[in-house]
Amino acid sequence: MKKLLITSGIWSPDIGGPASYGRVIAQAFAPGTAVTVLTYSNHRSEQSDRPSRYRILRVWRKVPKPLRQLSYLLHVLWLARKVDAIYSLGTIASGVPSAIAARLWRKPLYLRVSGDRVWESSVQAGRTPLMINDFQKTVRHGTDRRLQRLQAWVCRSAARINVQSDYLAGIVAGWDVPRDKIIVINNGSDFVPSMLSHEEARKKIGISGSVILSIGRLVPWKGFRMLVKIMPRLLELNPFSRLVIVGDGPDYPQLASMIKNLNLQSKVYLVGKKTSEELAVYFAASEMFVLNTGYEGLSHQILEAMTAGVPVIATTAGGNREIIKQGENGFMVKYNDEFNLFEAIKTLSKDTELREHFIEEGKKTAARFSVKRMIDETKAFLDK
Repeated sequence: MKKLLITSGIWSPDIGGPASYGRVIAQAFAPGTAVTVLTYSNHRSEQSDRPSRYRILRVWRKVPKPLRQLSYLLHVLWLARKVDAIYSLGTIASGVPSAIAARLWRKPLYLRVSGDRVWESSVQAGRTPLMINDFQKTVRHGTDRRLQRLQAWVCRSAARINVQSDYLAGIVAGWDVPRDKIIVINNGSDFVPSMLSHEEARKKIGISGSVILSIGRLVPWKGFRMLVKIMPRLLELNPFSRLVIVGDGPDYPQLASMIKNLNLQSKVYLVGKKTSEELAVYFAASEMFVLNTGYEGLSHQILEAMTAGVPVIATTAGGNREIIKQGENGFMVKYNDEFNLFEAIKTLSKDTELREHFIEEGKKTAARFSVKRMIDETKAFLDK
């Protein structure tokens, strides 16, 4: 393949699976392939774009939505004319214009599906209180119905689809997409741990005490509110406990208000987005990583925590079961299960031997999810 267009809704320095995955794939293809990336962005350019071996075009998010979407579509139509294939890392924001361009110019469309964009949109807009599994069983109406039709049309328009986990393959197949079109390619992590000690890392981030780290977009299904809620109880066990949440998103005001109302301003920290290098320091400063999520395709953050030697507590949601073996390389609890989440953190805080066991087994697990394997499988996926 000589020329490849990668389309995405987010890109580095944004936090999220498509941004992390896309950057790795673009870098891997760039030496022998002319790669162009098209993405939405909060800025017209980023400093991190300059050393890239591939071209990055950014559509400004601050433009009114109809004009923004039209601009993105026109960019895709223009760029798609001279490429060998289009690889979209989403089903709606990047997937719909990519499918239109692929059909117009008769180019093969490859698709990576990292979640149900319709469900995410519905939760954020307050149209449904359901979690992703229950949402799949419902009859869609209005906006959800229109978006689902678009999402399914994009998937059926694709030559092939790759997903991060067997769990997600089942979700996509449920949209009347032929199962033989769906290929599972697990995420790989190229995360480089920090060499700083716990104490050095804590000094660098300016937070002392026993750090409980959680990372992700600040959206309802990531379960950050429950982590904040149980902090008073954790502080009764250990007054030096500190919760650090990395990421940004629409839930920031609610979380900030909750922290203030519980008088936890010096105990819970919302530190915003961080680069990979900065994340490495936060992992080095942490006693454990907790992911109380209601949905996950296959978590980059779990793999990064394991690579960094940080013991993991996560939920049984989505593809987490395909990484964590209960009690062997981490703990799993049900989403927003206050009692068991508290008990898991309590147990891991007190049991040094168990913590060391999770660290050792976690590193072995992370090694199996290598970037090289992910890149090789993705190249084979696109070559076909």
